[in-house]
Amino acid sequence: MKVLMLKTFIFVLNIIYSFFKLLKSQKKVVMISRQSNEVNDDFKLLGEELLKNGVKVVYLCRTLDGGVNSTVFTKISYGFHLFTQMYHLATSEACVLDTYCLVVSILKHKKSLKIVQIWHTVGKLKKFGWQIIGKGEGSSETIASVMKMHENYDVIYYAGEDYKEVLMEGFKSTADKFRKFTLPRIDLLNDEEYIKNTRKAIFEKYPVLKEKTNVVYAPTFRKNEEQFQENFNKLLEAFNFDKYNLIIKLHPLTKTVLSDSRAIIDNDFSTFQMLTCADKLISDYSCVVYEAGIKNIPLYFYNYDMNNYETVRGLVIDYNELPGYKESDAKALVETLEKPYDYAYLKAFIGRFVENTENCTKRMAEDILSLM
Repeated sequence: MKVLMLKTFIFVLNIIYSFFKLLKSQKKVVMISRQSNEVNDDFKLLGEELLKNGVKVVYLCRTLDGGVNSTVFTKISYGFHLFTQMYHLATSEACVLDTYCLVVSILKHKKSLKIVQIWHTVGKLKKFGWQIIGKGEGSSETIASVMKMHENYDVIYYAGEDYKEVLMEGFKSTADKFRKFTLPRIDLLNDEEYIKNTRKAIFEKYPVLKEKTNVVYAPTFRKNEEQFQENFNKLLEAFNFDKYNLIIKLHPLTKTVLSDSRAIIDNDFSTFQMLTCADKLISDYSCVVYEAGIKNIPLYFYNYDMNNYETVRGLVIDYNELPGYKESDAKALVETLEKPYDYAYLKAFIGRFVENTENCTKRMAEDILSLM
């Protein structure tokens, strides 16, 4: 019954979309994301570069808070947003995505529309898309097939050869669609003005960060937030606040509300922005470690739920291969902050996944223009 309803939904949307497609295409690029309600750095940088070349740019960034469990009002509101997406898809020459987009995958588009998937991570760590079908955090194979998950991409960008195979599996795509380009935001890691201004803003809000070594804790999103809270408390108990500042950067989808006067629990700056003042980074399965690695920030991994995470999500890399110390015990992890760090291995590892870190925005924009 559910499959029949979905197929009917797709059929009806395609009929509606056929009328949108009667409209004339413009020299326009529509950028669509479900990662955030704000326009992210990649879209901003890429859009600014495209605007210089006389291309109109439209940003459609909106999350469906709660997903299938969202309120009826939220679902209806998001439904109208889908019609907005359909209009701009029908009247654009190119579409840029950094996530899965329902209408991009299920609709039949004009042949003139080029769909580019840039994805939102730099390197590989956890499974996604078709790699987690049937797992705790994945969709069922039947639903994924009916909804044509990750179909209709003309071009998929990847930053390094060791990342390509993972993307091919996650998107269930072929090698001929892949082109090697690095995400635009990596340019900011080399932008002295951006780093200076961002650090200034962060230090103005948190002056204490000027006084000690700054450790940023950026855990990935987990559905089991009760277990996360428990192990976060263990980290707080073990942490050396006399020597270090602890800055907490939760995943945007995390609902847990943390409170501790000793740590800085920040909601004003992105994790990426916090890298400008981070001396060390603690994570677990988040790809932010690649961006930190580009900046030569030492990495530490708090993997207290490794066995469970492998079951509900899974990793695409040998965890022991990651550069840095890995501990499931909070006290042992904090002790590793004092140990020597292998920066040479960090640099070599990151280089396998991010082969270029210069002029990323310009190169990607030029390639998109060549498709139009």
